[in-house]
Amino acid sequence: MSGSELGGGPEDLEPLGRGLVGLRRRALQELASVRIFSDQFLTKFLRARDLDVELSLKLLLNYQRWRRESPEISRCLSPSSVLGLLNTTYHAVLPQRTTAAAGCSSTGSVFSVSLMTSEIISMETETQTQGLKAIFDLQGWSLGHALQFNPSLARKISSVLSDSFPLKVRGIHLVNEPMFFQPVFAMIRPFLPDKIRKRIHMHGADFKETLSDFFSPSVLPPEYGGEGPGIEGVCQAWTNKLLQSEAVLQQIATHPTGDITIPPEDCWISETVEAEQLLEG
Repeated sequence: MSGSELGGGPEDLEPLGRGLVGLRRRALQELASVRIFSDQFLTKFLRARDLDVELSLKLLLNYQRWRRESPEISRCLSPSSVLGLLNTTYHAVLPQRTTAAAGCSSTGSVFSVSLMTSEIISMETETQTQGLKAIFDLQGWSLGHALQFNPSLARKISSVLSDSFPLKVRGIHLVNEPMFFQPVFAMIRPFLPDKIRKRIHMHGADFKETLSDFFSPSVLPPEYGGEGPGIEGVCQAWTNKLLQSEAVLQQIATHPTGDITIPPEDCWISETVEAEQLLEG
């Protein structure tokens, strides 16, 4: 699905302005220790919930709670600390706003890199309004990876996917999933709301035929049956982008609420809407 297929016309800024006033008032009432929220920060939550103030407030409060309860992840947004993983052609965002990944490491490191990417792309206006789709490639996923999962980690992952991060998840696509992935998914599934469960698609080994039903050829890399850029080059490009964003990510990690403001020209802007995460083993 391309950006034009997902999106509508230009955003009406008047409802956004009203939403900012309402959300700021409600958020400051709920979070008495916080004195200010920036427009840029609150806008992420409003757009993630289609400008509904009450739903945006719930998402914002969940985000704050998740950061407090998961400091081992939320406070470790350092690309240089996982450079070995990034250099294995693990994770990237294509120029068409599509992420690509390959390689293997601990489940915690994989989740950490995904969270870093999510923080960066959540600053982009088009991603905020249109959302993202993800592809997880489990080729080479081993029993060792499966054994790293536990109910606590499953709950944290499901929270980010469903109600604790300001991104619209339009679809999650699994390819090359091994048989022993099923118990892992069974662990995560109970924590997911019905709308997210319905957006999860398992493609198996014949994914090149079925992915085209959900992604435009121009978005998918050739390795996945598309006509977009190859994975290796874009993985390196996104690694460079993450390393360049280290200071921003560190500010987010150490800020009490994660509310930092950066100039618009510093946000990485690209041309389409989908974001994939191709996680190979």
